Amino acid sequence: MELPSSFVNLSVEQLYAKFGAPEREPVVRVDGKSIADGVPSHAIPPVWLGAASDEIPLSEAMLLLDDFGTAFRPSDKSRFESYTPLVIRSPEALFEPTTPLSFSSDIWSLGCTIFELLAHRSFIDGILATQDDITAQKVHLQGPLPSEWWDRWEERLKWFDEVGKQLSNACDIWSWDRTFEQSVQKPRQSCDMDVINEEEKLALDEEVGFAGV
Repeated sequence: MELPSSFVNLSVEQLYAKFGAPEREPVVRVDGKSIADGVPSHAIPPVWLGAASDEIPLSEAMLLLDDFGTAFRPSDKSRFESYTPLVIRSPEALFEPTTPLSFSSDIWSLGCTIFELLAHRSFIDGILATQDDITAQKVHLQGPLPSEWWDRWEERLKWFDEVGKQLSNACDIWSWDRTFEQSVQKPRQSCDMDVINEEEKLALDEEVGFAGV
């Protein structure tokens, strides 16, 4: 979000005096091993500016879009590696590594973002999740992968048997219906908000399928 001029005009010393100096937190691996080359030794948590997002009036909510360092035009160049965060990265980025990325990958990421705007959580749970964990979640949510992708997914037997039957306990599986009810409808009900109606639900049902990928 674009900051008002009262922030922009502060010197570094004034900014630190008002909100405190940055706090460095060491970056460590959960398995205790050394971090890889290129990984920063420390991270800095974001600053708290004293107002919740829902307390900011629309007149001050000047959003900025930035960080287009990896953006490109598919018509101008071919790119095969995706830099999109894993939780919103399209499945073809994994299963079609020799096919140039296209706008369909962006559409997938946009769909995940739209869901997160509607819901109480992200479409995919990415906390400490690997690419294979995320792929398993996609299958739980959306159903079987296209056959050619299914055959290429070497780690599938950790979650599914040879015919695609889920190996996890039912209580551990977040299906689309469960995710929709727990992450979209119930949070709205708890806040006395209107729930998603049937027509909107059908549109979301269509959005999360593999048709069109």
